[in-house]
Amino acid sequence: MYAILDIESTGGKYNEEGITEIAIHKFDGHQVVDKFICLVNPEREIQPFVAKLTGINNKMLRSAPKFHEVAKRIVEITEGTVLVAHNAQFDYRILRTEFRRLGYDFQRKTLCTVDLSKQLIPEAESHSLGKLARSLGIPMSDRHRANGDALATLKLFKLLLDKDSDKRIITEIIREETHGELSPNQLDMVFSLPSETGVYYMHDKDGEIIFLGKTKDIKKRVNQHFTNVGKLARKLQKETKKVTYETTGSELIAILKAYLEQQKNKPRYNHVSNKKLFTHTVDFSQNGTEHIVLGVEKNRALEYKKIAFNGTNAAKSFINKLSDEFELCPCSLREDEVCIHRETELTASDCNQKVLSAFEKYSIRKKSIALTDRGRETGERSFILIKNGCLQGFGYVELNHQINNIPILESIMTPIRSDENTTFIVETYLRKNNRLKTIPLTS
Repeated sequence: MYAILDIESTGGKYNEEGITEIAIHKFDGHQVVDKFICLVNPEREIQPFVAKLTGINNKMLRSAPKFHEVAKRIVEITEGTVLVAHNAQFDYRILRTEFRRLGYDFQRKTLCTVDLSKQLIPEAESHSLGKLARSLGIPMSDRHRANGDALATLKLFKLLLDKDSDKRIITEIIREETHGELSPNQLDMVFSLPSETGVYYMHDKDGEIIFLGKTKDIKKRVNQHFTNVGKLARKLQKETKKVTYETTGSELIAILKAYLEQQKNKPRYNHVSNKKLFTHTVDFSQNGTEHIVLGVEKNRALEYKKIAFNGTNAAKSFINKLSDEFELCPCSLREDEVCIHRETELTASDCNQKVLSAFEKYSIRKKSIALTDRGRETGERSFILIKNGCLQGFGYVELNHQINNIPILESIMTPIRSDENTTFIVETYLRKNNRLKTIPLTS
């Protein structure tokens, strides 16, 4: 017996969401024998983007029953069934969270139609519910409403049951009651973690670090390790006995710390390579020609006047971005182009100056600067010190602290090793994020 389930939630912080609508169709493998569809008052605000997506707003739910008023019905209709949902981990987690708030340990086996469709329909372009239904000719109505999505999931599940002729995959993919959820020990570990940016360390029974990572939400990321499927997830779930962490405030500091500490500690389940993180560079040198011509080179050496990229597409995209941002002359992009300024007072040096301005903006080479970002707590900000183009370290100061003097910053920073990879990490982050403030420094 199956219970086809779909839940709409308020959105918001992880494990703080509430249910706004639930639809359950009890399915015996041939037909629906019972169903329960209900709006639910979540007793918390719906996030605006969720209200726009689902059409469910706070006003609609004021007179709806609260979860504790429908909990008994949910227990009864799902008793002895396998919960089936598209991305079952999400729906099961939300449902378990609501029951946990009532002091009830709700457990059911689950079956995910995302996992099942990936195995039975591997050729599908996408395994999202909407695109999968469209490609399979499954009619959908009331998209992003619980009953509309539950009915589409039911039709998809019937089709998947037909495709699973030997029934082996269904047997293998059914998760045990607690799979996709946390054991008591894991629950304790996750509960103690903050929803903050930083680096986390997963330890085995001997205290050895077996995996470390960086994230913008430590609690959420570690929870994912404990609830994901796959070889790495299973190993971490089996061997992790303790999780420690360091908050950084700054995402860039977390990325740098994770890279350097992985290189130093070489945890068992991190893939640590001694290779360069980049594969190509864009050269901003003149190279004997009248014009500086920007080109992509396959190169693992980061010399002066070069900016590194992981792949040709990223490098070419960057050149196109510079062309638009700095209105570069075509002759700065290709050798066979004619300078658009040849019949004006402007010269090749004017074209080259635009190219060098672009390099100056996006490179840290030979610069002495501090990159400031939010700190680990209110009233604090973080800094990354770069001296003559080399990464020196990071630290934290109070908001009113003046950041402009290298010796003072050196006295309070935590030193970190600088290499071509750390330069690549910093410059890549600066290209993609404009939240960091750059402060020129004096000796």
